[in-house]
Amino acid sequence: MSRADDMLKRRQEEARMKAEGRLPPGQSLTLDFPVLHYGPTPGFNEATWNLKVWGLVEKEVSWTWAEFQKLPTVKITTDIHCVTRWSKFDTGWEGVLFRDFIQLFGVKPNAKYVIAHCERGYTTNVPLQDMMDDDVLLAYKFDGQFLDQEHGYPLRTLVPKRYLWKSAKWVRALEFSETDKPGFWENAGYHNEGDPFKEERYQRRGFFS
Repeated sequence: MSRADDMLKRRQEEARMKAEGRLPPGQSLTLDFPVLHYGPTPGFNEATWNLKVWGLVEKEVSWTWAEFQKLPTVKITTDIHCVTRWSKFDTGWEGVLFRDFIQLFGVKPNAKYVIAHCERGYTTNVPLQDMMDDDVLLAYKFDGQFLDQEHGYPLRTLVPKRYLWKSAKWVRALEFSETDKPGFWENAGYHNEGDPFKEERYQRRGFFS
C-alpha cells in the first residue's frame, strides 16, 4: 500500500470514527502506536520485580511476575487517546480486571483514590470510582502479545476513558488513599482528570486561560 493509500485510509477511518462519536475533540486518528514518555525506558528483571498494594487496604500484598501471571485475565477491545492529540481505535488488550483484582486484598471504605507508582518515581492519580469501570485493567498484553518494553512491559494500568498518561506504564505499586495525590504530569500542568471528551488536557492557569 502506497503512502497516499495509507493517508486516504486514515482519513476515511477518522471520518467514520467522528461520525460514530468516538473521536474526541482535537484528536486525530493514527494507525500506528506512538511511543511517548519522559526519560529512558526502564529495564525488567524478573528475579527482583514485584507488584505491591498498600495504603487503605485490608491487607498489603505483593506478587512476583510469575504469581501475577497466574491471576485470571480478561480481553477487551477499546479506543485509546493521547493528550498529544492522537487516538487509536479498536485496540486489543489483555490483563487483570481492576475491580476483580481489588477483591484479592480488600479496600477500606475511606479509600477514594488510586495512585500508581511506577519505575523511576513516576506516579499518576485516578479516582477509585473511575478505576471500577468494566474496561480498566492491569494490562500486560497488547494485540495478543506481551507489551513492548516502550509501551510498559511488563505491566501497566489501562484506563481508557482518560487520556493515556493516566494509564501508567511500568507500574510497580498501587496506593489506595483517602486524599488525592496528583502525580508527575499533573504537577507539571496537565489536567487532574484528563477526560478526552471534555478535552481536559491542561490545568487552567488564569481567568482567561
